[in-house]
Amino acid sequence: MLPHHYPFDPSYGYDLDGLLGIEPPPAPDGFAETWRQRYQEALAVDPAPQLSRARARRPDFSVLDLAYTSTDGFPIRGWLLLPETVAPRCALIFGHGYGGIERPDFAVPFADAIYMIPCFRGLCRSVHPPISSDPWWHVLHDIDKPDQYILRGCVEDIWTAVSALLGLYPWLTGRIGYLGISFGGGIGALALPWEPRIARGHLNVPTFGHHPLRLTLPTTGCGASVQGFANQHPKVAETLRGYDAAIAARHIARPMHLALARFDPVVPPPGQFAIYNALGGEKQLFVLRAGHFDYPEQADEEQRLAEELRTFFSPLTA
Repeated sequence: MLPHHYPFDPSYGYDLDGLLGIEPPPAPDGFAETWRQRYQEALAVDPAPQLSRARARRPDFSVLDLAYTSTDGFPIRGWLLLPETVAPRCALIFGHGYGGIERPDFAVPFADAIYMIPCFRGLCRSVHPPISSDPWWHVLHDIDKPDQYILRGCVEDIWTAVSALLGLYPWLTGRIGYLGISFGGGIGALALPWEPRIARGHLNVPTFGHHPLRLTLPTTGCGASVQGFANQHPKVAETLRGYDAAIAARHIARPMHLALARFDPVVPPPGQFAIYNALGGEKQLFVLRAGHFDYPEQADEEQRLAEELRTFFSPLTA
C-alpha cells in the first residue's frame, strides 16, 4: 500500500487476482446495434481537415495545427506531427486525459510515424460553450439525454479523426494505431470495437469501465461527479449502461495493450481491469503500481512501458 492522504483505499481492497476476476456487466438490449449505427453515421461526415504551421516546435518533426469537422458540425482542433527527414510509415492517434494537453510534447515511439492529437469536443483546443471544459461538469453534459450524452460525441471525434487522417494520407490505410490515457482511454474503448480502420490500440488507466461498480466506489475523479448526479437522478444509470467501456470492450477484435493501475484514486482499478478482462482477442497487460498518483518507481515503469509499446506497435511499420 502506498502512503496517501485519501479518506478511502485507492486499491479498494483488491489484489491482482481479484482485479483479474472482475467480469464486465451485462449489455443492455441493442448495445452493439446502436453503436454500429452511430459509426455508420459518423462515416458519412466529411471532416474537411485543414493543416497550418503551428507555433510549437519539436526536433525532427513539423508541428502543424489541426482542424477538422466532427459529427453535429462540431469543430475539432489539435495538432499533427509530421516527420521531417523520413517518409511516414504509420500513424498514431492520441486520446488525451481529462487533464487536457497544452502542447504536443509527449514521447514518440517512432521517428517515422505521423502523430495526430485531436482535442475532444469541449476540451483543450476544442472548447465550445455551453459545454464546460471543467471535467466535473463536462462528464455530466447531456447525461440526461442518452442519445446526446457528451461521451457519444467524443467517441465520434475519434472516428472522424480517422477519416480526416486518411483523407490527408490515404496510403496509411491499415497502419493506424490508437493510444488513449484516462478519459482518452475510456473513450478509446468505446470507439475501437466499431472502428476497423484502427489496427492496434493501447489504453492507459482507462475510465468508464463497469459503471454499476464505479457508482459505488469513492473517487476524486469525474466518477465522483457522476455519482453525485446519479444519487439525485437514478435514471442516469440507464444512460451509463449504454456508455460502459467494459461492455464495449467485449466487441474489440484487434490486438490491444493495456496499462492498468492497482492503486488509483481517480479511476478506480476495478473499472480499469473490467475493460481488460472483457477483451476476448489478442491482449497484453502492463501492471502499473499506481495511476494518477506519483510513486518512487514511476519513471522506471514508464520507461519499461514505452519499450513495450514500441514493440507492440512495430507491426504498423513493417
